[in-house]
Amino acid sequence: MSGIDVKICGIKDEPTLHAALDAGAAYVGFVFYPPSPRGLTPFEASTLCEIAAGGAKRVGLIVDASDAYIAQILGSTTLDMLQLHGAETPERVLEVQRRFGLAVIKAVPIATAEDLARANFYRYAADMLLFDAKPPNRPDALPGGNAETFDWGVLNNKLPDIPWMLSGGLTLENVGEAIAAVAPQAVDVSSGVERSRGVKDPALIRAFIEAAQNAA
Repeated sequence: MSGIDVKICGIKDEPTLHAALDAGAAYVGFVFYPPSPRGLTPFEASTLCEIAAGGAKRVGLIVDASDAYIAQILGSTTLDMLQLHGAETPERVLEVQRRFGLAVIKAVPIATAEDLARANFYRYAADMLLFDAKPPNRPDALPGGNAETFDWGVLNNKLPDIPWMLSGGLTLENVGEAIAAVAPQAVDVSSGVERSRGVKDPALIRAFIEAAQNAA
């Protein structure tokens, strides 16, 4: 396939992983954040990472993780990239990249043009940025995967000179509109391909990737 890269995040089981790989996902994401309904332990993720070897890039999502926890994850799994989805500073992003020798995606929550401007601080630290919606102000909100979109028009302002992907509330129904609006290099989806919170639907994964590719 060609056109646009798709990342399926929050994979927890083999049928979901195979659906993503068979449909041509460029990235598959595994969540190492216990509060998330998509969370895995490093041991649980190890077999999935083995299955994905040689296919999509394997991304480990962490949130303000300690070096000890990152080392634990990498001791059990083989990952190609780390996705930092917390309040990590540019200095912390660079430190993680250098200490663990993996490419890093930094998630940046976006609501306004000012948020996009702050993303520039990461352009020399991260290998890629992920623009996500700011978490809603409610007790059960997570750093990501809240099925919330943001005003994509914000991204028509000056973007950092670094590869980036679009996330935040993308679904089969709106991914084409999002691609047409801001022409991202990649799109990331989690809740938008779930039949219930934290439970992926292989058919929705296939349909989402097809819709994204057709739109690109």
